[in-house]
Amino acid sequence: MDAANTSSAVYTVQATGLNLWYGDFQALRDVTIRVKPGIITALIGPSGCGKTTLLRCFNRINERYGNVTTTGEITILGKNIYDRDVSLSTLRKSIGMVFQRPNPLPISIYENILFGVRAHTPRRAFNRRQRDEMVEAALRNVQLWDEVKDRLRHRGTDLTLEQQQKLCIARLLPLKPQVILMDEPCSALDAEGTERIEELLDTLCRDYTILMVTHNMAQARRASHECIFMLLGRIIEHGSTLDVFLRPQQAETAMYVSGHYG
Repeated sequence: MDAANTSSAVYTVQATGLNLWYGDFQALRDVTIRVKPGIITALIGPSGCGKTTLLRCFNRINERYGNVTTTGEITILGKNIYDRDVSLSTLRKSIGMVFQRPNPLPISIYENILFGVRAHTPRRAFNRRQRDEMVEAALRNVQLWDEVKDRLRHRGTDLTLEQQQKLCIARLLPLKPQVILMDEPCSALDAEGTERIEELLDTLCRDYTILMVTHNMAQARRASHECIFMLLGRIIEHGSTLDVFLRPQQAETAMYVSGHYG
């Protein structure tokens, strides 16, 4: 992909001086990054470097695990997500997350799509026609409508893994998130499924800011516009994907993308 022209873009996500501890273990160290809209940003680095921890900071999901201490600041669309007036429910509505393994609910495809909406809006907020339109729009946006339109009442867990992952992405869309976080979204898929999910992400990034953790260097190079390389909880390098892979500025980055460790 060619990096988008974002010289005058407003940053969607910013972290400044971010530190995080699990008990006595410091997982993130003075992380400062700026993430642009309209592109896919990949978080890369060896296992245990802090990629997933950083990703989970953006919707504060790390706090579910207990014994977590965070300092520094994260702003999303100009709002510090650690401010006292921030509702976690509203935050997680605005910042959707897709996990490594598809996790559709054991209910119908139709109800999977509406699950988040039902959880975040008053009962009977939408009539049947509006709900039907919402389901169709979400499934069309993830290129799944034609495959499932005749079995919307079938369980989401009966779909193929690729279809399940698309369903999990579609489930986020009726909530109109501004940011979508993806933690190894293709790790459970075969090569063909991975290719189709990557094609889907290229379409979705026009409307959503996407941050994606991946261990797959080929995927990072193919599917992202910018890369953030992490090592031992620190940001080592952040730049266009082509620069990070072909013209790295740091020796550690050069060693990692060339396969010398990780």
